[in-house]
Amino acid sequence: MRAARLIKMVLLLQSRPAMTAAELAAELEVSERTVTRDAQALSEAGVPVYAERGRAGGYRLVGGYRTRLTGLARDEAEALFLSGLPSALREMGLEDAASAARLKVSAALLPSLRDASASAARRFHLDAPSWYHEPATPDLLPVVADAVWDDRLMRARYRRGGRDGTEVERELAPYGLVLKAGVWYLCARVADDFRVYRIDRFTAVTAGEERFERDAAFDLPGFWAERAADFARSLLRTEVTVRVSESGARQLARAGDRAAAEAALAEAAPAGPDGLRTVTLPVESLEVAYSQLLALGPELEVLAPPALRSRFAEAAERLRELYR
Repeated sequence: MRAARLIKMVLLLQSRPAMTAAELAAELEVSERTVTRDAQALSEAGVPVYAERGRAGGYRLVGGYRTRLTGLARDEAEALFLSGLPSALREMGLEDAASAARLKVSAALLPSLRDASASAARRFHLDAPSWYHEPATPDLLPVVADAVWDDRLMRARYRRGGRDGTEVERELAPYGLVLKAGVWYLCARVADDFRVYRIDRFTAVTAGEERFERDAAFDLPGFWAERAADFARSLLRTEVTVRVSESGARQLARAGDRAAAEAALAEAAPAGPDGLRTVTLPVESLEVAYSQLLALGPELEVLAPPALRSRFAEAAERLRELYR
């Protein structure tokens, strides 16, 4: 533990002109007294650390000193490519590895480029969760993430969706993690089939020492895009017929499944003299269609099925009474 801290201290001083004891203590998560002792230990080991007193003082390295301790470990190198996803790194337990990797890269850069990391962070930030939903980190995510990084087989108990919520036990070859709108998913191979699991539905996970041989042809982004499209299509089990204005047609894609709405509009006949278009729209259910399409207000009229048209007529009557 102390050896890693001493290396980090050298790299910090190498990447900046000077640092106060308070700044080093904050970065290293120790006391200022520990910083003083560590600086003394480095000096005794031959690392030219010296302290300057006064308001502009602090710890410095003798000019021109360079350490060769900048090589990246594998976990640091992998985490570096995810360094733009701070919340995801934290949830997977890789925050420390990413921090060490960024520090090593910064120490290896020319002095004029050492602010590149901070400059990029000021200009780009990814906020993965969707609006109005407080994301919850699955308790078992770090265990699953470790198995993914190490290509280790894992045995897991999984709670299926649906009302019964039955649990099944599976041996999985964990190929990749996906963070979608604040929800974590695992793409894994079961026997010869690839499947997707919601990590918050795992009730128990054990990662063994046995490793699996990864299929080099597996493409995580491509696999996820295909499965996500299949999943979205599988939800659209019924159809409704609506008449929409030009404004309603533009809003239709935002009210439900974008791909389904765009395809339905492309297949629909052109608008008539009244400016309205009749569209047959795939939807998940009549209940979901009611909540989604009601948001379009007077820009949309439901033609079929009769049950949904009756609900819209009732809603319109209630609104008329409210705003009479």
